[in-house]
Amino acid sequence: MITPNDPSDRKIRCAVIQHSCNAEPSINLQKSMDGIRNAAGQGAKLILLQELHTSLYFCQTETSTAFDLAESIPGPSTDKLAELAAELGVVIVCSLFERRAAGLYHNTAVVLDRDGSIAGRYRKMHIPDDPGYYEKYYFTPGDLGFTPVATSLGKLGVLVCWDQWFPEAARLMALAGAEILLYPTAIGWEPGDPEDEKQRQLDAWQTIQRAHAIANNLPLVVCNRTGLELAEQGTGQIDFWGSSFIAGQQGEILAQAPADQDSVLLGELDLSRTEQLRRDWPYLRDRRIDAYQDLLKRYAETN
Repeated sequence: MITPNDPSDRKIRCAVIQHSCNAEPSINLQKSMDGIRNAAGQGAKLILLQELHTSLYFCQTETSTAFDLAESIPGPSTDKLAELAAELGVVIVCSLFERRAAGLYHNTAVVLDRDGSIAGRYRKMHIPDDPGYYEKYYFTPGDLGFTPVATSLGKLGVLVCWDQWFPEAARLMALAGAEILLYPTAIGWEPGDPEDEKQRQLDAWQTIQRAHAIANNLPLVVCNRTGLELAEQGTGQIDFWGSSFIAGQQGEILAQAPADQDSVLLGELDLSRTEQLRRDWPYLRDRRIDAYQDLLKRYAETN
């Protein structure tokens, strides 16, 4: 096991690898790995990949053959990425279609530590079922809870895509000791949407996540895919809006990728700022846990 960094040195250079995908998993994985090498060459120690980065976003339709894309963990992708993590001395957060057993599949993020070991995994908890995002057909909801993954760089609060809209998920990760929030993502526009609606969607996506950083005094790293992807039967398409970003503990944008280009985006996180900010903005101290019982209800009726 790698000894954690000196606690007085809490600066971490991180990177996100944003790229388009095609129908060949080996090409997509190589894109991710090339991006990791690029980022490590620029000093990154923590590297986040986008959601389901080895394939097209197959959830646009319900197709039983898409289950053939799933793999075990450990498995072929984690083996290659683990070898790369050990070679470069970096922590990698990847996102895979996990085959847990016959007929049992998850949307799973895997964290590989700097020695190539699997530090932990997170199974996506919130599973959407909307036009173009038919994930309930493919993924069983996660059963590992909102538990940070302990690594040599710190405790990582890894969540996945649709999870990023839920403040409860970010809060529970923070309460469990997460030091960074990370979101591998696959989200985009319908190409026919008007430009003002596209901008509102993008702004909402970024704002909600910046709010998680602020409300929990934690830095946040988001990696979204980019590129136009057609549904398998040609019944629809998603124009993934990229725009991956890295934010500090007050929601400030430290770096942001373009919407429509493959990008290796780098930024520096200062984990030591969390302590001071929580002294000045003591959200955790002032939480009224005695008055939040209705959060456990689907909807709190008022009459």
